[in-house]
This record gives sequence, structure tokens and C-alpha cells, in this order.
Amino acid sequence: MATPNPSVPWQGLHHLALITNDMDTTVRFWHGVIGAPLVATIGTPTFRHYFFSFGRSNSVAFFQYTDHQSKMIAKPAGVFDERAGQFDHLSMDLPDEAALLALRERLLEHGSEVTDVVDHGLMRSIYFTDPNGIALEASWWAEDPTAVAPDYDSDTYFKDPDPVPAFAELRAGGLQAIPKTTLVDEPTADYWVAEATTS
Repeated sequence: MATPNPSVPWQGLHHLALITNDMDTTVRFWHGVIGAPLVATIGTPTFRHYFFSFGRSNSVAFFQYTDHQSKMIAKPAGVFDERAGQFDHLSMDLPDEAALLALRERLLEHGSEVTDVVDHGLMRSIYFTDPNGIALEASWWAEDPTAVAPDYDSDTYFKDPDPVPAFAELRAGGLQAIPKTTLVDEPTADYWVAEATTS
């Protein structure tokens, strides 16, 4: 049975949660160097949770755990590292090439290493790293595939020569199967309920 195209009213990413061992340095980089305003902070006996704005309703948030030090690794974007198998990099959206070049200059002025502009066809990007070793990218769409409804019969934006079966199903009218998921462990939901009632 085909599933209908979802009509969830997405407005962007609410937040991406990352981890730091040094929130002070993280604030200085993300707010001071990157220019993403610190817009909210949460503090509990077990963690700090700070939010940096990337536009209305869009943020990157960091946890710093009180009793634990995370093993920090640094990796370049687009290069697999088994220690960070579920996370590659974070790309932040900019409106045009002028903004991308201005951010690149800002990073250089603050002593941060940054690549030249990389032309990916659909988008242009620069790559750099935050003080926690998190691989970062800033991009702008030269040809924005999110601005139009997807046309699965066109190769304008769909360029995988050997696409996964789900793509063939989308092209034929809808997904035939969807996965079911479970929480990693049962205490997850209970933990957040307990935190909400004690905060």
C-alpha cells in the first residue's frame, strides 16, 4: 500500500543537539566568531543546555554534562570516522555567495582555519571546525531543490545513478513500506519527564 506524500508543516530544524566539555569556549566561538546569537540557556544539576539561533525557530544547541567528560574527536566533513558513525557534519544555510564570502573572511579574521569556497554544483560551501572538533559547513543553494515540489522523474536534482529502492517507489507514486522505531532505552522518556518536573 502506497503512503501519501507527507504534509507535515516543517519550518526548518528546531535544534541540533551537540555536546561540549567547555560551554564557555563554545559560547565564545558560536556567538562570538560564528555570529549565532546565544538565545536561551537551561541549567539543571546534571547538565547545561545552551541554544544558538540560526534564524527564526532554528537553532544549534549544546549539552555540557556536569559529571561526565565526553571523548572529543575531530574529523573533517565528508570523511567517515567509526568513532562518529552517526554524525558527519553540520551545514548552516546562508542566503547567497556574498554572505558565504563574508563568513569566510570573518572566520579568518578571528584566526580560524577555513577552506576556499567549494563548488558542489547545486550549492557552494566552506568548511571549518568548532573548538569541540565538530566538522562544520556553511552553504548557499545556487540551485535550491527545496524551493520547488520534487519531480522524481527529472534528473535536475536526483543524480544517483543507482538509487535505493525507496526512490523507485517514490517515483512510482509512494513508499510501499516504512520502518518502525523504538526508543534506545525505556528510561529516556521517564528521564525527560522527571527533568521537566524538577526544573
